[in-house]
Amino acid sequence: MTIPNLLNFDSVSLRELLVVMGEKPFHATQLISWIHRHGVTDFDVMTNLSKSLRQRLKAETVIETPNIILEQASKDGTIKWLLRLNDGNAIETVFIPEDDRGTLCVSSQVGCSLNCSFCSTGKQGFNRNLTVAEIIGQVWVAVHRLAALEDGGHLPQQIFKDEQYQRVTNVVLMGMGEPLLNFDNVVKALALMLDDYGYGLSKRRVTLSTSGLVPEMERLATVSDVALAVSLHAPNNALRDELVPINKKYPLEMLMDMCKRYFQGQPRRKVMMEYVMLKEINDTPKHAKELIRCLQNVPAKVNLIPFNPFPNTEYERSTPESIQQFSDVVKKAGIVVTIRKTRGDGIDGACGQLRGRFQDRTSRRRLSDIKEGT
Repeated sequence: MTIPNLLNFDSVSLRELLVVMGEKPFHATQLISWIHRHGVTDFDVMTNLSKSLRQRLKAETVIETPNIILEQASKDGTIKWLLRLNDGNAIETVFIPEDDRGTLCVSSQVGCSLNCSFCSTGKQGFNRNLTVAEIIGQVWVAVHRLAALEDGGHLPQQIFKDEQYQRVTNVVLMGMGEPLLNFDNVVKALALMLDDYGYGLSKRRVTLSTSGLVPEMERLATVSDVALAVSLHAPNNALRDELVPINKKYPLEMLMDMCKRYFQGQPRRKVMMEYVMLKEINDTPKHAKELIRCLQNVPAKVNLIPFNPFPNTEYERSTPESIQQFSDVVKKAGIVVTIRKTRGDGIDGACGQLRGRFQDRTSRRRLSDIKEGT
């Protein structure tokens, strides 16, 4: 029998576990606060729990987090952690300090099955979904590792500028994997991020990024209120079929219709459209005008992402001039556009570069299966 890891439980499921154990369900908030807010994994330290409950929890449950096996720091302050999982796999998590926030990029799968042509993660295959503990464990590790650094721990170099945030204020599920293919575990992890007794993050400071799984997007809108980003990357179906193969199952017409409805009744909220800039592939003024037509009547803003190269890729980064020209065309249509700074590329921690270490890469879901919905 597998001993429950309490990191796998949000407040709802933890209350259910306590009831099954014959304990009072209100202890769930105390446990979540100890584990996530305070970073405590020793039951004996949880002094507002009775001694008998602590003894039961120690005997019948565990609190296990991923282990850091490599920590790398970039000159711009970005930190990448390679985290070991219990089965020998390893995943990557990246912290990006900025002047107004500290953003943690979290993985949801070991690898990715969607095989987007410009993404290093997708090119290396798929192994399995992450558990709730392995998803929220990345936040746990980052929050408490950063606190240790601030309290006197140090990296080989002073990496943070004085004005940069050195704590996690924002989380983006933009790391390894497609979050909506790991729906239930991701939703529980999101709940812990938003939980006032856990990490207490605002719904506007937690963003889930998807390649466009329309049914799962519709389902997500009913159970979570986090911010949404869509990996768009192309303004027409022919090109998007090539760059983001899931488009063959959920073409732009379906995806844009879903995006129009996603924040229905919340007029101030917009879907972030992520658009990686690939030289002479999707970066011309013609593509910009197509993008404007694609986003007509969609409550959206656009984030242009300079492509981050990886070994054996066929693509090149768009020039700064072409990125700026593209941005200017889209802005003239009244659409909010930002150009993402490239961060962490010196440690392969930039967007599209995360790789991890896999024990078995043979579990990639065949694209034909995805297209047919099996």
